[in-house]
This record gives sequence, C-alpha cells and structure tokens, in this order.
Amino acid sequence: MQSAKKNFQVQQWITFLSVILFATKIIAYYLTHSLAILSDALESIVNVLAGFIGLYSLYVASKPRDNEHPYGHGKAEFISAAAEGALIISAGFFILYETVENFINQSPLEKIDTGILIVAITALVNFVAGIICKRTGVKNNSVALQASGKHLIIDTYSTLIIIAALIIMYFTHLLWLDKTVALLMSVVIMYNGYKIIRSSLAGIMDEADKELLLHLIKWLNQNRRDNWIDLHNLRVIKYGNVLHIDCHLTVPWYLNVKEAHAEVEALAALIKKQFGDAIEMFVHSDACMDFSCSICVKENCTVRQNPFIKKIEWNLENVIRDRKHSIETL
Repeated sequence: MQSAKKNFQVQQWITFLSVILFATKIIAYYLTHSLAILSDALESIVNVLAGFIGLYSLYVASKPRDNEHPYGHGKAEFISAAAEGALIISAGFFILYETVENFINQSPLEKIDTGILIVAITALVNFVAGIICKRTGVKNNSVALQASGKHLIIDTYSTLIIIAALIIMYFTHLLWLDKTVALLMSVVIMYNGYKIIRSSLAGIMDEADKELLLHLIKWLNQNRRDNWIDLHNLRVIKYGNVLHIDCHLTVPWYLNVKEAHAEVEALAALIKKQFGDAIEMFVHSDACMDFSCSICVKENCTVRQNPFIKKIEWNLENVIRDRKHSIETL
C-alpha cells in the first residue's frame, strides 16, 4: 500500500508539472510560429491528458482487493498506458496534418532566439522529471509511472532535436528545416505511441515478461539452497505494482510440514529482497521422488535412491515446465 501511495503522489506531481510545461511551450509557439515547437507542445498536451488518466488509474490500482476483484485493481494501470499510447499517436497525426497544411499556407517565423531559450528550459525540467518518474515506477513495479517516465524522457530527446534545428535556422535562415523536423517528429511520436500500446496490451493479456523472468531466475540460481531440489511451473503475472508469482518447489520428501513451509518462506523472502515487498507468492511444495536423486545436490543423504548425475541450472525453459523436466534434460 505504501508503494501505491507513493506512485499516486509522484503522478500528481508529474501531472501538475506537465500542465506548466505545456502552457510554457504554447507561449513559445505563439511567439515563434514554429511548427517544430508546436509538435513539442502537442506532445506535452498528451503528457497532461495522460497524467490525469494516470492519476485515476493509480487511484483505482491503490484500492484494496475486494470480493469482485480478488487480485486487486492493478490492471487499471495497463489501461492507462494504452490510453496514453493512443493519445501520443493522435498527436503525431495532428502534427503531420499541421505540417502539410503549412506547406500550403506558410507562416513566417519570429523570435527564434526566445523560443530556443524557453524550449531549452522545458527540456531540462522534462528530463529530470522523467528520470524520477521512471525510477519510481521501476522500484514500485508501476507500469503507469514507467510509461509516463519514458514519455517524458522521449519528450526531452525530441526537444533537443528541435532546439538543434532552431539554432541552425537562427544562424542559416534555412526555414524549411522547421517543417522537416516537424514531419520527422510526427513519425517518431507515432512510433513511440505504438510501443506503449504494445507494452500495455501485453500486460492486459498477461504476456510473459521474459526480462523479468530472466532476472528472477538468475537471482534464484545465485542464492539457491540445497533443499531446493527443483523449481518448476513458474508463472509471474503483473497486476499494477504487484507481482503475483506461482511456482512448484521440490524439497526432500522427509521434511515435515513445518520444515517444508520454512523453505517456502525462505524462497519468498529471497525474492522480496530483490524485487520489493509488493509481491504475492503462491508456492506449492512437492516431495522429491526417485528421479529427483540424479539432480539433487544434497550431500550425505541417507535415503538417496539413485546416484547424483549433475546439477541442473534453472533457466527460462526448464522452470516453466512440469516437475519431470529436469530428468528429461539429462
């Protein structure tokens, strides 16, 4: 709950900042009549709209689970990210339209030096805000905050390109650069919107996060206990900032219920140490069987039925299979 509250507070701050930056860039556009600056401003209005959507989604996601939502309300964050992606694509199309229209009815550029200064200040503020937002989102497993942070950082890079073009135009008077940059920015903006939508749909459809799984598996391999004979049927699903992890853990058959539970608790504590407290673990403990002996590293086992052959390193393929996967890989 603390991480969800922190996410909401950061999103509030980002939303307020986005309104200020948008207003600043609109002022710069009216001073300069630059299409490049207009493209930057329109990307900022997307930040404003997405910020309010993000606020609502994080408010919903922070609500405790209930009978109707036994896994909580975290999926609302994926919907927010999808809406933000759609808004970004819409802004890209609008910039494209304005640029084509300006080829027909050209408007003179004015006060480019003032526009450069204003836009440069907004770029610096945007970058700092994006870094803070993204780091908080990664720390608290918030898809909505990560999407907002990535968008702010992308906005900064696009602004730097615009600043470079404005500087060149200021000294060379190559005014066609303004339209060229605007056209290029519309394509970049639409592509980034597509990527955000693709990521959010993956979350809604519970698509496996391979990067997260690889990180988790590597951590478990590095800190594996002797009583953890095998790990299989591993599943990781994101619900907002909460990770739901299901798996089967094979332990020695002679452990009593209390001892087996202690191994499960040790596994959960290890994962939370690396990935934070916003984790729900559902671990089924399996008793080892005859075929487990060939991969069991326990020494001086008095009930061993078969000789040890080799230790199986857990990887992305073998941890998601059933409990006999290890013996099949020998």
